Amino acid sequence: MARPGQNSETRRKAHALGLSAESRAAWYLRLTGWRILKRRYKTRAGEIDLIAKKRKTVAFVEVKARGTREAAMEAVTPASQKRIARAAKIFVAEHPRAGFFTLRFDVIIICPWALPERIENAFEAWE
Repeated sequence: MARPGQNSETRRKAHALGLSAESRAAWYLRLTGWRILKRRYKTRAGEIDLIAKKRKTVAFVEVKARGTREAAMEAVTPASQKRIARAAKIFVAEHPRAGFFTLRFDVIIICPWALPERIENAFEAWE
């Protein structure tokens, strides 16, 4: 759904930027020993950009591409955290073995001319 003042070309460019950022984040995770379990995991509650596993940890990863680190972190709003947490609960319900792993929420920031930055345990969302 378009935001006010946003045309289809702007949306298309934003979508392409998001896909590129997710690909860079997945590449970065793989290089650091993570296995990508799901990309763009969609549920009725929302979408998780990446779900990755390393040893006994499963990370639900939100990818944010922004001009600055601060802008990227501000984009991970409490509402988006709740959406990701609801989708993560659905993933665990559909994949019960995931419950035996340490589960956490990470954010990967993609900024121009910089390596991706991973923030482990960026937020807590389990009740």
